[in-house]
Amino acid sequence: MTTKKSDDQDRVVIKKYANRRLYNTATSSYVTLDHLSQMVKDNTDFVVYDAKTGEDITRPVLTQIIVEEENKGQNLLPISFLRQLIGFYGDSLQGLVPSYLEQAMRSFAHNQEQMREYMQGTMQGIFPFGQFEEMNKQNMALFEQTMKMFSPFLQEEADKANGKADAAQTGKPAKNDASLDDLKSQLEAMQAQLNSLVNNKASK
Repeated sequence: MTTKKSDDQDRVVIKKYANRRLYNTATSSYVTLDHLSQMVKDNTDFVVYDAKTGEDITRPVLTQIIVEEENKGQNLLPISFLRQLIGFYGDSLQGLVPSYLEQAMRSFAHNQEQMREYMQGTMQGIFPFGQFEEMNKQNMALFEQTMKMFSPFLQEEADKANGKADAAQTGKPAKNDASLDDLKSQLEAMQAQLNSLVNNKASK
């Protein structure tokens, strides 16, 4: 169980009670998931604790916000992407996925801001929503395609496991036993490719 940390004075503390009500300790008022969603968009850092146990439940609350937004028709997550993501739960590569997704989304957000500035500057403040929406779709497709690039690694992990099993039976060392560092290097190369592709979109 994760409890309150010493650096929480720099963040807004939200308490969630048994009746599912959320209490903002900074404003001494009850808030809703919509309020928390707006706080995220305003870059207001907050943490959510279970009022009874003191457990940090920020992750499930943020996940609940995503579910609520998706139910409203704000569909950002393609079904195929969700299926791929679910497939990684319990997989040998599960530990690598969070850091990769975090880096990829940070890069995507950075380049998206560059595209906004570029388009607003060239159009003298007239924002072409339709065109930008299409670019969003293309970039999300690119992000989804990048996730598919994990598939070869899954096969490599399976082959490596089989190789170790064979080695245990024959007493010989397993062949092509890729190290974790090699896998990380390949992931970094994938990230560099993603950055390059998105930057090319922004420069056009």
